Amino acid sequence: MQKLKEQSKEYQSTLPKNIYNCNLCSDNGGYIIIKDDIEYYTECECFKSSRSDRLFKASQITFEFRKKTFSSWDSSWLDDEVRNARAASQDYACNFGAIKTRRNNSISLLGQSGAGKTHLLMAIANQLMDNGVQVFYFPFVEGFNDLKSDFDNLNNRIEKMQKAEVLFIDDLFKGRKDSTQFQVEQMFAVINYRYMNNLPMLISSEKLIEDLIQIDEALGSRIYEMSKDYVIELIGKKLNYRMRDDDERDT
Repeated sequence: MQKLKEQSKEYQSTLPKNIYNCNLCSDNGGYIIIKDDIEYYTECECFKSSRSDRLFKASQITFEFRKKTFSSWDSSWLDDEVRNARAASQDYACNFGAIKTRRNNSISLLGQSGAGKTHLLMAIANQLMDNGVQVFYFPFVEGFNDLKSDFDNLNNRIEKMQKAEVLFIDDLFKGRKDSTQFQVEQMFAVINYRYMNNLPMLISSEKLIEDLIQIDEALGSRIYEMSKDYVIELIGKKLNYRMRDDDERDT
């Protein structure tokens, strides 16, 4: 019998060992810790990291936009209005856990092109995803081009936008002077659903609140009500960093 046990051990030692990406939890996503003789299950850091990766892949956000964070943008040379927009965006991101349950749970950065609206909202989105929050990104112009070229997938795409934990609409109603009836109808279907179900949105647009109300009063007023604690309107070409000379940026 002893000889058989020794032979079994020798055989086991020749078998290939399991290779895990995480040796701490053996790729199970968590592990047991014992504290005061009580067993607790704790989530492994590898699972938190992989969850963030999964959220990023599902978000439609590009790797280039993934680099846009609050720390990656130097606003030291910008006007006070833009600095205030950054402060409001950071406040929203840091307090999202409490904000998301309110009626006013969204943020809208509106107005001047080149004032950093997309960067700030992308910084919010990246911070939320790092904290395990699902964000779906919809660039308005490219998004509607995709919808028109793949009309059979329209309902599926609209449903994703309606039901995402957080929806980021970038450059809402950008492009032609007058928005099409199709654009207005589809955006209303998305925004009204989120309004009725109290689901947060991140919105950038060159249109101001009054402009959005002119396009469609029901749509514009819903956006305002959902984000009125965080509506930032940036007005004036002086805020466009693309129009600044290098020596102006250094002052």
